[in-house]
Amino acid sequence: MSSDPKAVLFWFRRDLRLSDHPGLSAAFASALAQGAALIPVAILDPETEALGAAPAWRLGQSLGALQADLEARGAKLILRRGDAQTVLQDLAAETGAREVHWQRLYDPAAISRDSAVKAQLSAQGLAAHSHAGHLLHEPWTVETKTGGMYRVYTPYWNAVKGRDVAAPVALPEGAWPEPAHWPESDDLAQWGLGARMQRGADIVSRHVRVGQQAALDRLHDFAERWIGDYVANRDRPAVPGTSELSAHLSLGEIGVRTAWAVGMAALEQGRNGAETFLKELVWREFAYHLMYHTPHLTSGNWRPEWDAFPWSTDEDDPAVLAWKQGRTGIPFVDAAMRQMYVTGTMHNRGRMIVASWLTKHMMTHWKIGMRWFESCLVDWDPASNAMGWQWSAGSGPDATPYFRVFNPVTQLAKFDPNGAYADQWIAEGKGNPSETALSFFEAVPRSWGLSPDMAYPRPRITPEAGRARALEAYKARSF
Repeated sequence: MSSDPKAVLFWFRRDLRLSDHPGLSAAFASALAQGAALIPVAILDPETEALGAAPAWRLGQSLGALQADLEARGAKLILRRGDAQTVLQDLAAETGAREVHWQRLYDPAAISRDSAVKAQLSAQGLAAHSHAGHLLHEPWTVETKTGGMYRVYTPYWNAVKGRDVAAPVALPEGAWPEPAHWPESDDLAQWGLGARMQRGADIVSRHVRVGQQAALDRLHDFAERWIGDYVANRDRPAVPGTSELSAHLSLGEIGVRTAWAVGMAALEQGRNGAETFLKELVWREFAYHLMYHTPHLTSGNWRPEWDAFPWSTDEDDPAVLAWKQGRTGIPFVDAAMRQMYVTGTMHNRGRMIVASWLTKHMMTHWKIGMRWFESCLVDWDPASNAMGWQWSAGSGPDATPYFRVFNPVTQLAKFDPNGAYADQWIAEGKGNPSETALSFFEAVPRSWGLSPDMAYPRPRITPEAGRARALEAYKARSF
């Protein structure tokens, strides 16, 4: 390897943007200072290949958008498949790079991989730099007065709400520091990231916005049109009252500091809903704080006293299949599940309802639901998904009390009084079903054998009976 640095590598992961990107900006500055090339790389490693069907498909879409953004700046995204450490070492040898930069991730698998990669690169004489940027605050920088982690959201919010957040930074203007010859790259299509979506990809693609510019446009549209009514509308599933930034944030198509800055500007303007929006961004932070400090959040009961709770783990139970299919006979549950298959996302109120129904009314283990969401959500996020399921089940931090069992019938009447949400997603028994309701039957696996001509199912268990059964099981145990 040459002693004169010829290139700097930047490893893209869940940070697929060019602006508000501290790590990429640092790599860009380093390349300019040394007169070296800056080579962006994305790697399809075993950890990335483990993604569920919908998140993998959405990653492929985002990588395509990043490719286009880089090409507009005169750069190329180099795609390589294999173990991350090997790929980076090979690229360094090919290009003469002496530095590798990336943005930190915080889930257990990423921490294990990145720690090993950094150690091995350093042992090879390469400078390995990891950067903040996925969160507003690094998890280890937020501590209680006694020096420990926070376990409840409200004290966490109070601890960070007044903290300074660095302003978003733009990537330097001007020519991209490119090499004389770009390294060989895989063809993104050959990675087959959307293969497991099968026919569902065509349906979901109608409802997704992809890439940095789409994310910025959505943020500013939300701030201008919707944030004022955010408190009133965010729980109404038939109203476009949320930011709809979850997939963009999960894949890093937009920086969270950018979202925070826009929210703070709205707060300073006295816009109703701005503080609630900021609190939602911090709820995401809190999930990462917990996952970093207690990584078992993603794999086991956060509260160990729940380990003996008699949840069913039978994934072949016909009732579980009916839940997955959106055929429970409970309109709020079914509408939310169908929204997920058609759009790749689900309204947050719907997520709470379907999770509560599975874990409390059906007494089924939250892990079954968490894994299903990992396969079906294009906005899947390791921290938010795990904490959301454990919160709903009662086994997690800041969880719903065991005696709070959402009634999906009264919840739908409260938040969708005109029945618009159910009409939007449920076709059976309707004389003129909506296009979105019919799209559900085009998106789901053919093997399910579902048709809009089928009768809408009767509930396997009523909300009242399910609640009574759950409370009986809870009271039999000491929490």
